[in-house]
Amino acid sequence: MSKIFVVSKRQFRVAGVIALAAILACGYLFWSRSETVSGTPHKEQVFHLVTGEFKTTTDDGNELEVYRFDPGSIYVRKGEPVQLNITGINGKSHPFIIEGLNIRGEVQKGKVTTVRFTADQPGTYPIVCLTHTQLKQGGPMVGYIVVQ
Repeated sequence: MSKIFVVSKRQFRVAGVIALAAILACGYLFWSRSETVSGTPHKEQVFHLVTGEFKTTTDDGNELEVYRFDPGSIYVRKGEPVQLNITGINGKSHPFIIEGLNIRGEVQKGKVTTVRFTADQPGTYPIVCLTHTQLKQGGPMVGYIVVQ
């Protein structure tokens, strides 16, 4: 003999309210465990830069050559870890400093140089190639890290 359960409208509504409350409770627990914008560490911000070269010839036949970091500016969030992957495309070697962050490194053609840091102060920090500082040396080769 089979049993049949009869559910009244009132019981159906109560069950619906209980199910909705359970869904909302699960949503709250999931939401409360997610990262917030302030106060909680975030994943590392990763940026890819390359060393580039531009050449031209002036009207009087002189050749001009300029090196640069590309992109020329990157924007990072204050207090969050950053990873720069700088790939050497043009030029044999580019020793560099990041002024204000006490970072030194060197980018070599065909290789990737990885730099990690966390900037605690907002501002603009130049990445300066120590080989190409003046026009006669193919410079200034400079990029900017803007910390917001």
